[in-house]
Amino acid sequence: MARQTEFIQLSNEERRSLKTLFSGGNGSNRQHNRARILDLLSKHTPPPEIARLLGCSVMTVYHIKRRFLAEGVESALSEKPRSGKPVSISGEARARITALACSDAPEGHARWTLRLLADKAVEFGFVDSVSHNHVRQILKKTLSDRT
Repeated sequence: MARQTEFIQLSNEERRSLKTLFSGGNGSNRQHNRARILDLLSKHTPPPEIARLLGCSVMTVYHIKRRFLAEGVESALSEKPRSGKPVSISGEARARITALACSDAPEGHARWTLRLLADKAVEFGFVDSVSHNHVRQILKKTLSDRT
């Protein structure tokens, strides 16, 4: 037997805040999509139909509904912090490493190598430690040409 969908009830204040979000254009596309999901759920639209209309998965609709019921409208509209390792090298240090790579190679070397750049970055005090692979990632993101 199919499961009955439980629809949500929005208060007048919550409905007004969603309308403000729609008309004001403030917020991200993801936040607008979440607001549309809540609005359609309050109008008794079935979750598979909402998913089809908004181009998202049915599970997204259920997750937004569950967060609304558990924590309220603000939590359902906002993003939770994501896990992940924080950036270990500051933007200034990245810029210095890039500038170092663009400079002339040290005496006795024909060109900069990644290992040499990593060693010099530590020697000059740009960073406490950095691997040659991390230097490669920094230079790849800057689109620098080390030739």
